Amino acid sequence: MKIRVGLGLGALSWGPGFDGFGELVDDLERLRFDSLWLSERANGPAPDPLVGLAFAAGRTTKLKFGTSVQVLSGRNPAMIAKTWASLDRLSNGRALPAFGLGVVDPREQQAFRIAREDRAGWFDEALPLIRRLWTEDSVDHRGAHFAYEGVSIGPKPLQSPPDVWLGGQAPSELRRVGRLGDGWLPSFCTPADAAAGRPAVQEAADKAGRAIDPEHFGALVLYVNGDEVPPLLATIVERRRPGLDPTAVIPTGHKALRAQLEAFVEQGFSKLVVVPAGEPPSWRDELEALAADVLTIQN
Repeated sequence: MKIRVGLGLGALSWGPGFDGFGELVDDLERLRFDSLWLSERANGPAPDPLVGLAFAAGRTTKLKFGTSVQVLSGRNPAMIAKTWASLDRLSNGRALPAFGLGVVDPREQQAFRIAREDRAGWFDEALPLIRRLWTEDSVDHRGAHFAYEGVSIGPKPLQSPPDVWLGGQAPSELRRVGRLGDGWLPSFCTPADAAAGRPAVQEAADKAGRAIDPEHFGALVLYVNGDEVPPLLATIVERRRPGLDPTAVIPTGHKALRAQLEAFVEQGFSKLVVVPAGEPPSWRDELEALAADVLTIQN
């Protein structure tokens, strides 16, 4: 099992012109992080993830890049397939698409023009269509949300097709990962939570006649480079997991972060994405310290 550690930026904001983002990307490549992951919030100061990842792809040759996650519900799957295929081809096969329903926020649902109750049905129809568009020369489809006749995109992605990562921990989300995903990347979970959810993913995959690569199980791990979890994050953890110590899912300091990552590895989770809870005084110093502290984790 090969351990891969990437960096996620969550919904962190940047200064005017996103000062320093290019240097951060360069340092991730130089320090040999596996990947960069950008989140999507229409109502927020973070850059559009696909624009940011295209920028990163153009500055690097080895760094992979993914979304954590890109909202699929409310979007045209043909155009999503076209964008990711182009990005994968132009980056020589380094794309890691990850899709989700989007956060439960009325402002976000307004931005994507979809009602909260319609998100799951849209997603479940769109994702299989995206895979077909990546791999088939002509797609015919008639469903509840989309009707295509002879639709074809080009260029096709270099990966045939790219692996699609999904998150979530609710029973319905675990079943969706098994039915539709190629990899599972949950967040706000403990290593024990991840280990408990994995059988449900695999059971759903078996029922769907699918198999998920054993090395396609991972986790997004939010961390604080300080002594305590900020009140806002502690409130989020309490809302999701009442009674749970926030540090059980948000390690404080690099030593605790490494211990958390090693615990995920012990449970067979090898795709790890560390996400700083806030912007450090110096990204270069933070990335160099992270590289020394967590990129050396071995199975």
